[in-house]
Amino acid sequence: MREVDAVIRHRLASEVVLINQISHYIISAGGKRLRPMLVLLFANALGFQGRERYELAATVEFIHTATLLHDDVVDESDLRRGRQTANALFGNAASVLVGDFLYSRAFQMMVSVNRMRVLEVLADATNVIAEGEVLQLMNMHDADLAVEDYLKVIRFKTAKLFEASARLGAVLAGAPAEVEDACASYGRSLGTAFQLVDDLLDYEGSTSQLGKNVGDDLREGKPTLPLLVAMERGNADERALIRHAIEHGEVTRLAEIVEIVRRTGALDATREAARLEAEKARVSLSMLPSSPHKEALIEFCVRSVDRSS
Repeated sequence: MREVDAVIRHRLASEVVLINQISHYIISAGGKRLRPMLVLLFANALGFQGRERYELAATVEFIHTATLLHDDVVDESDLRRGRQTANALFGNAASVLVGDFLYSRAFQMMVSVNRMRVLEVLADATNVIAEGEVLQLMNMHDADLAVEDYLKVIRFKTAKLFEASARLGAVLAGAPAEVEDACASYGRSLGTAFQLVDDLLDYEGSTSQLGKNVGDDLREGKPTLPLLVAMERGNADERALIRHAIEHGEVTRLAEIVEIVRRTGALDATREAARLEAEKARVSLSMLPSSPHKEALIEFCVRSVDRSS
Protein backbone atom coordinates (compact mmCIF):
# COMPACT_ATOMS: atom_id res chain seq x y z
CA MET A 1 0.00 0.00 0.00
CA ARG A 2 2.98 2.34 0.51
CA GLU A 3 3.85 1.75 -3.15
CA VAL A 4 0.24 2.49 -4.12
CA ASP A 5 0.26 5.73 -2.11
CA ALA A 6 3.46 6.75 -3.92
CA VAL A 7 1.74 6.18 -7.28
CA ILE A 8 -1.29 8.16 -6.09
CA ARG A 9 0.85 11.14 -5.09
CA HIS A 10 2.76 11.05 -8.38
CA ARG A 11 -0.35 10.69 -10.54
CA LEU A 12 -2.28 13.44 -8.74
CA ALA A 13 0.18 16.07 -9.91
CA SER A 14 -1.30 18.80 -12.12
CA GLU A 15 -0.20 22.23 -13.29
CA VAL A 16 -3.59 23.52 -12.15
CA VAL A 17 -3.36 24.57 -8.51
CA LEU A 18 -7.02 24.01 -7.63
CA ILE A 19 -6.89 20.44 -8.96
CA ASN A 20 -3.92 19.75 -6.69
CA GLN A 21 -5.67 21.29 -3.69
CA ILE A 22 -8.95 19.41 -4.04
CA SER A 23 -7.55 16.06 -5.13
CA HIS A 24 -4.99 16.05 -2.31
CA TYR A 25 -7.69 17.12 0.16
CA ILE A 26 -10.00 14.24 -0.71
CA ILE A 27 -7.26 11.59 -1.04
CA SER A 28 -5.56 12.63 2.21
CA ALA A 29 -8.85 12.18 4.06
CA GLY A 30 -7.91 8.53 4.22
CA GLY A 31 -10.62 5.93 3.83
CA LYS A 32 -10.28 2.18 4.02
CA ARG A 33 -8.56 1.75 0.62
CA LEU A 34 -10.38 -1.58 0.25
CA ARG A 35 -10.54 -1.54 -3.54
CA PRO A 36 -6.77 -1.05 -4.04
CA MET A 37 -6.16 -3.77 -1.45
CA LEU A 38 -8.30 -6.18 -3.47
CA VAL A 39 -6.21 -5.58 -6.58
CA LEU A 40 -3.01 -6.28 -4.64
CA LEU A 41 -4.29 -9.26 -2.67
CA PHE A 42 -5.71 -11.10 -5.68
CA ALA A 43 -2.65 -10.36 -7.81
CA ASN A 44 -0.37 -11.61 -5.02
CA ALA A 45 -2.56 -14.63 -4.25
CA LEU A 46 -2.29 -15.67 -7.91
CA GLY A 47 1.45 -15.11 -8.08
CA PHE A 48 1.69 -11.80 -9.96
CA GLN A 49 4.44 -9.49 -8.66
CA GLY A 50 4.73 -6.88 -11.45
CA ARG A 51 4.54 -3.15 -10.72
CA GLU A 52 1.39 -2.87 -12.82
CA ARG A 53 -0.54 -3.97 -9.74
CA TYR A 54 0.38 -0.70 -8.00
CA GLU A 55 -0.75 1.35 -10.99
CA LEU A 56 -4.11 -0.40 -11.19
CA ALA A 57 -4.63 -0.29 -7.42
CA ALA A 58 -4.18 3.49 -7.61
CA THR A 59 -6.45 3.62 -10.67
CA VAL A 60 -9.41 2.06 -8.87
CA GLU A 61 -8.88 4.42 -5.93
CA PHE A 62 -9.04 7.39 -8.35
CA ILE A 63 -12.26 6.08 -9.86
CA HIS A 64 -13.72 5.60 -6.38
CA THR A 65 -12.64 9.09 -5.30
CA ALA A 66 -14.18 10.63 -8.42
CA THR A 67 -17.51 8.97 -7.61
CA LEU A 68 -17.32 10.35 -4.04
CA LEU A 69 -16.77 13.89 -5.32
CA HIS A 70 -19.76 13.61 -7.63
CA ASP A 71 -21.91 11.80 -5.03
CA ASP A 72 -21.39 14.51 -2.43
CA VAL A 73 -22.52 17.17 -4.91
CA VAL A 74 -25.62 15.19 -5.92
CA ASP A 75 -26.47 14.37 -2.29
CA GLU A 76 -25.63 17.90 -1.07
CA SER A 77 -23.48 16.31 1.65
CA ASP A 78 -21.33 18.47 3.90
CA LEU A 79 -19.48 15.81 5.93
CA ARG A 80 -17.45 12.77 4.87
CA ARG A 81 -14.84 10.82 6.89
CA GLY A 82 -15.26 13.32 9.69
CA ARG A 83 -14.27 16.33 7.56
CA GLN A 84 -16.03 18.86 5.39
CA THR A 85 -16.75 17.51 1.93
CA ALA A 86 -14.86 19.04 -0.99
CA ASN A 87 -18.05 20.60 -2.33
CA ALA A 88 -18.74 22.23 1.05
CA LEU A 89 -15.22 23.64 1.11
CA PHE A 90 -14.49 24.44 -2.55
CA GLY A 91 -17.96 24.56 -4.14
CA ASN A 92 -19.97 22.23 -6.37
CA ALA A 93 -18.50 23.27 -9.71
CA ALA A 94 -14.90 22.71 -8.63
CA SER A 95 -15.75 19.33 -7.07
CA VAL A 96 -17.48 18.04 -10.20
CA LEU A 97 -14.66 19.19 -12.46
CA VAL A 98 -11.92 17.70 -10.27
CA GLY A 99 -13.94 14.47 -10.19
CA ASP A 100 -13.80 14.56 -14.00
CA PHE A 101 -10.04 15.08 -13.79
CA LEU A 102 -9.66 12.01 -11.58
CA TYR A 103 -11.77 9.91 -13.97
CA SER A 104 -9.72 10.98 -16.98
CA ARG A 105 -6.43 10.48 -15.12
CA ALA A 106 -7.61 6.98 -14.20
CA PHE A 107 -8.12 6.21 -17.88
CA GLN A 108 -4.62 7.48 -18.70
CA MET A 109 -3.29 5.12 -16.04
CA MET A 110 -5.18 2.06 -17.28
CA VAL A 111 -3.96 2.71 -20.82
CA SER A 112 -0.36 2.79 -19.51
CA VAL A 113 -0.69 -0.84 -18.42
CA ASN A 114 -1.21 -1.72 -22.11
CA ARG A 115 -3.66 -4.59 -21.65
CA MET A 116 -6.94 -4.56 -23.53
CA ARG A 117 -8.64 -6.77 -20.91
CA VAL A 118 -7.85 -4.18 -18.22
CA LEU A 119 -9.50 -1.49 -20.34
CA GLU A 120 -12.56 -3.71 -20.89
CA VAL A 121 -12.98 -4.39 -17.17
CA LEU A 122 -12.63 -0.79 -16.02
CA ALA A 123 -14.58 0.79 -18.90
CA ASP A 124 -17.45 -1.60 -18.15
CA ALA A 125 -17.23 -0.87 -14.42
CA THR A 126 -17.30 2.92 -14.78
CA ASN A 127 -20.30 2.68 -17.10
CA VAL A 128 -22.23 0.43 -14.73
CA ILE A 129 -21.40 2.69 -11.77
CA ALA A 130 -22.84 5.66 -13.67
CA GLU A 131 -26.00 3.64 -14.39
CA GLY A 132 -26.22 2.84 -10.67
CA GLU A 133 -26.00 6.53 -9.80
CA VAL A 134 -28.91 7.30 -12.13
CA LEU A 135 -30.92 4.34 -10.81
CA GLN A 136 -30.45 5.61 -7.26
CA LEU A 137 -31.56 9.07 -8.32
CA MET A 138 -34.72 7.57 -9.84
CA ASN A 139 -35.42 5.66 -6.61
CA MET A 140 -35.11 8.67 -4.31
CA HIS A 141 -38.20 9.29 -2.16
CA ASP A 142 -39.83 6.04 -3.38
CA ALA A 143 -41.23 4.35 -0.28
CA ASP A 144 -42.58 1.48 -2.42
CA LEU A 145 -39.16 0.46 -3.74
CA ALA A 146 -38.77 -3.32 -4.01
CA VAL A 147 -35.85 -4.91 -2.17
CA GLU A 148 -34.65 -6.38 -5.48
CA ASP A 149 -34.44 -2.89 -7.00
CA TYR A 150 -32.59 -1.60 -3.94
CA LEU A 151 -30.06 -4.43 -4.25
CA LYS A 152 -29.65 -3.71 -7.95
CA VAL A 153 -28.51 -0.17 -7.12
CA ILE A 154 -25.97 -1.55 -4.63
CA ARG A 155 -24.60 -4.01 -7.17
CA PHE A 156 -24.30 -1.31 -9.82
CA LYS A 157 -23.18 1.65 -7.71
CA THR A 158 -20.94 0.06 -5.06
CA ALA A 159 -20.27 -3.62 -5.69
CA LYS A 160 -19.23 -3.17 -9.33
CA LEU A 161 -15.95 -1.46 -8.46
CA PHE A 162 -15.20 -4.09 -5.78
CA GLU A 163 -15.88 -6.71 -8.46
CA ALA A 164 -13.62 -4.98 -11.00
CA SER A 165 -10.83 -4.56 -8.45
CA ALA A 166 -10.83 -8.25 -7.60
CA ARG A 167 -11.06 -9.23 -11.26
CA LEU A 168 -8.07 -7.02 -12.14
CA GLY A 169 -5.79 -9.02 -9.86
CA ALA A 170 -6.74 -12.17 -11.78
CA VAL A 171 -6.35 -10.41 -15.14
CA LEU A 172 -2.82 -9.29 -14.25
CA ALA A 173 -1.93 -12.83 -13.21
CA GLY A 174 -3.26 -14.26 -16.48
CA ALA A 175 -5.64 -16.51 -14.55
CA PRO A 176 -8.09 -18.72 -16.48
CA ALA A 177 -11.62 -17.43 -17.04
CA GLU A 178 -13.18 -19.50 -14.26
CA VAL A 179 -10.69 -18.18 -11.70
CA GLU A 180 -11.17 -14.60 -12.94
CA ASP A 181 -14.94 -15.03 -12.57
CA ALA A 182 -14.56 -16.46 -9.05
CA CYS A 183 -12.45 -13.46 -8.04
CA ALA A 184 -15.07 -11.12 -9.52
CA SER A 185 -17.82 -12.98 -7.65
CA TYR A 186 -15.92 -12.45 -4.39
CA GLY A 187 -15.64 -8.72 -5.06
CA ARG A 188 -19.30 -8.39 -6.00
CA SER A 189 -20.50 -10.17 -2.84
CA LEU A 190 -18.04 -8.38 -0.57
CA GLY A 191 -19.04 -5.00 -2.02
CA THR A 192 -22.72 -5.80 -1.49
CA ALA A 193 -22.07 -6.81 2.12
CA PHE A 194 -20.04 -3.67 2.69
CA GLN A 195 -22.81 -1.37 1.42
CA LEU A 196 -25.52 -3.19 3.38
CA VAL A 197 -23.55 -2.54 6.57
CA ASP A 198 -22.99 1.09 5.54
CA ASP A 199 -26.76 1.45 5.18
CA LEU A 200 -27.53 -0.02 8.59
CA LEU A 201 -24.87 2.12 10.29
CA ASP A 202 -26.84 5.20 9.26
CA TYR A 203 -29.37 4.10 11.91
CA GLU A 204 -27.03 2.36 14.37
CA GLY A 205 -23.88 4.46 14.60
CA SER A 206 -23.01 7.96 15.73
CA THR A 207 -21.77 10.90 13.68
CA SER A 208 -18.32 10.68 15.28
CA GLN A 209 -18.04 6.97 14.44
CA LEU A 210 -19.37 7.24 10.89
CA GLY A 211 -17.59 10.41 9.83
CA LYS A 212 -20.86 11.57 8.30
CA ASN A 213 -24.14 12.83 9.70
CA VAL A 214 -26.42 10.15 11.15
CA GLY A 215 -29.69 10.14 9.22
CA ASP A 216 -28.12 11.40 5.98
CA ASP A 217 -29.69 8.58 3.96
CA LEU A 218 -33.17 9.47 5.21
CA ARG A 219 -32.53 13.19 4.68
CA GLU A 220 -31.72 12.40 1.06
CA GLY A 221 -34.85 10.26 0.68
CA LYS A 222 -32.96 6.98 0.23
CA PRO A 223 -35.16 3.94 0.93
CA THR A 224 -32.45 1.59 2.24
CA LEU A 225 -32.98 -1.95 3.55
CA PRO A 226 -33.34 -1.00 7.25
CA LEU A 227 -36.25 1.28 6.36
CA LEU A 228 -37.83 -1.20 3.93
CA VAL A 229 -37.72 -3.98 6.55
CA ALA A 230 -39.03 -1.67 9.30
CA MET A 231 -41.99 -0.68 7.11
CA GLU A 232 -42.73 -4.32 6.36
CA ARG A 233 -42.66 -5.27 10.06
CA GLY A 234 -44.05 -2.14 11.71
CA ASN A 235 -47.68 -1.27 12.44
CA ALA A 236 -49.79 1.06 10.31
CA ASP A 237 -48.74 4.22 12.17
CA GLU A 238 -45.07 3.30 12.00
CA ARG A 239 -45.31 2.53 8.29
CA ALA A 240 -46.99 5.87 7.68
CA LEU A 241 -44.29 7.73 9.62
CA ILE A 242 -41.43 6.09 7.70
CA ARG A 243 -43.23 6.50 4.36
CA HIS A 244 -43.71 10.22 4.99
CA ALA A 245 -40.06 10.60 6.00
CA ILE A 246 -38.80 8.87 2.84
CA GLU A 247 -41.12 10.75 0.52
CA HIS A 248 -40.26 14.16 1.99
CA GLY A 249 -36.68 13.64 3.24
CA GLU A 250 -38.04 14.49 6.67
CA VAL A 251 -35.73 13.97 9.66
CA THR A 252 -37.47 15.96 12.40
CA ARG A 253 -38.71 12.64 13.85
CA LEU A 254 -35.47 10.78 13.18
CA ALA A 255 -35.17 9.53 16.78
CA GLU A 256 -38.60 7.86 16.52
CA ILE A 257 -37.71 6.27 13.20
CA VAL A 258 -34.40 4.96 14.54
CA GLU A 259 -36.28 3.43 17.46
CA ILE A 260 -38.74 1.72 15.07
CA VAL A 261 -35.90 0.43 12.90
CA ARG A 262 -34.17 -1.03 15.95
CA ARG A 263 -37.29 -2.43 17.63
CA THR A 264 -38.53 -4.22 14.50
CA GLY A 265 -35.20 -6.01 14.11
CA ALA A 266 -34.51 -4.29 10.79
CA LEU A 267 -30.87 -3.70 11.71
CA ASP A 268 -30.34 -7.37 12.58
CA ALA A 269 -32.05 -8.39 9.34
CA THR A 270 -29.82 -6.08 7.33
CA ARG A 271 -26.65 -7.33 9.03
CA GLU A 272 -27.76 -10.92 8.42
CA ALA A 273 -28.24 -10.11 4.72
CA ALA A 274 -24.71 -8.70 4.73
CA ARG A 275 -23.41 -11.81 6.48
CA LEU A 276 -24.93 -14.04 3.80
CA GLU A 277 -23.23 -11.98 1.09
CA ALA A 278 -19.91 -12.17 2.95
CA GLU A 279 -20.26 -15.95 3.16
CA LYS A 280 -20.85 -16.10 -0.60
CA ALA A 281 -17.66 -14.10 -1.03
CA ARG A 282 -15.72 -16.51 1.20
CA VAL A 283 -16.94 -19.53 -0.75
CA SER A 284 -15.77 -17.89 -4.00
CA LEU A 285 -12.18 -18.10 -2.71
CA SER A 286 -12.11 -21.91 -2.94
CA MET A 287 -10.31 -21.69 -6.31
CA LEU A 288 -7.35 -19.80 -4.83
CA PRO A 289 -4.29 -21.65 -3.48
CA SER A 290 -3.59 -21.33 0.24
CA SER A 291 -1.54 -18.25 1.11
CA PRO A 292 -1.42 -15.35 3.58
CA HIS A 293 -3.14 -13.26 0.87
CA LYS A 294 -6.08 -15.68 0.73
CA GLU A 295 -6.30 -15.57 4.53
CA ALA A 296 -6.45 -11.78 4.39
CA LEU A 297 -9.30 -11.99 1.87
CA ILE A 298 -11.17 -14.34 4.21
CA GLU A 299 -10.59 -11.85 7.04
CA PHE A 300 -12.11 -9.12 4.86
CA CYS A 301 -15.33 -11.11 4.74
CA VAL A 302 -15.58 -11.01 8.54
CA ARG A 303 -14.55 -7.38 8.92
CA SER A 304 -16.93 -6.15 6.21
CA VAL A 305 -19.87 -7.27 8.39
CA ASP A 306 -18.63 -6.85 11.98
CA ARG A 307 -17.73 -3.18 11.94
CA SER A 308 -19.10 0.03 13.44
CA SER A 309 -17.75 2.57 10.95
